[in-house]
Amino acid sequence: MKKNIVLFSLFILPIVAYLFFASGVNTFSKLPVLTPKVTEFGNWSSLSGETIQLDNKITVLSFGGADVYKNRGNYFNLNEKIYKRYHTFKDLQFVVLSPLGTEEDVKIIQRELGTFTEMAEWKFIFASPEEIQNYYNGLHLKKDKLNEGLGNNNVYLIDKERNLRGRKINDEKEYKEGYSMFHVSELHNEMLDDFKIILYEYKAALKKNRNATKQL
Repeated sequence: MKKNIVLFSLFILPIVAYLFFASGVNTFSKLPVLTPKVTEFGNWSSLSGETIQLDNKITVLSFGGADVYKNRGNYFNLNEKIYKRYHTFKDLQFVVLSPLGTEEDVKIIQRELGTFTEMAEWKFIFASPEEIQNYYNGLHLKKDKLNEGLGNNNVYLIDKERNLRGRKINDEKEYKEGYSMFHVSELHNEMLDDFKIILYEYKAALKKNRNATKQL
């Protein structure tokens, strides 16, 4: 009996574990595209003075709203759970879109985050209320809404091809469109899992392209 248990542990369990994780990668390695080719950002001002674009960037997008400073805890949560772990990944940016007039509030947030975080991939941009609402409408979200100050607690994943990505909730074609920055558990579990999938996709694509180059 003991011999069978040892044999099972040595040979069967590793095979089962391999099949489990292999099937997991296959099943979850592609997040559904919720909105293809979302509109590029306008020629909007930024704290850094640079022009921020979506093309060829993995973008973590949020809408700061008029109460961006009041809700600054959201960005500290996102910073701790996602940004600090992955901000050195190439072609990644965390973009906060806020209404014109909130620049001073955002500068304070940037300064406070910067006391313990390298801020290079945090991008803060500003647009008029009409531009923000129109841009948000272009994401074609079915559930999420902006509040009166043109912000919310959610963050959205946009890939390098400007596709808004999310996760399927059930078999009824319902999708999770954004991830709550207010709920740390949601960042730590659902968003972190999906974020890793997008990074995995691009790492796999880079590896494939390098192998193809070598063959040429």
